[in-house]
Amino acid sequence: MEKLKVGDKVYNTRQNGFTDFVRYSFSEVVSLTKTLAVLKNGVRLVNHPKTSYITEDIGYSVSRKKGAHWHLVSLEAIRKAQIENEKIAAHDWFSAKEFTQEEKLEIYRHFTSKQK
Repeated sequence: MEKLKVGDKVYNTRQNGFTDFVRYSFSEVVSLTKTLAVLKNGVRLVNHPKTSYITEDIGYSVSRKKGAHWHLVSLEAIRKAQIENEKIAAHDWFSAKEFTQEEKLEIYRHFTSKQK
């Protein structure tokens, strides 16, 4: 388990309840102090890796908020974030869209034809 270095890319996830989407935040380490790693977005992490059971096996705690962890970015994390962002975009689009009767009928026909 290594300490963070300037230039390391990290991410955090948050979720408001079990039914909410997982929302990803990405940032980069821009400076280091003796005990902290400061991110581009202003978040300060305790620069001591520790076991994390939240998203990844290893995490870095937010200073003065030990329950929040940031993790090193991986290809898997980027892919999961892309999938979640697409789910969020689809949900928002359906929430904002008001369908005409013709559009509803077309959607209905599309999905019922796939079931046959």
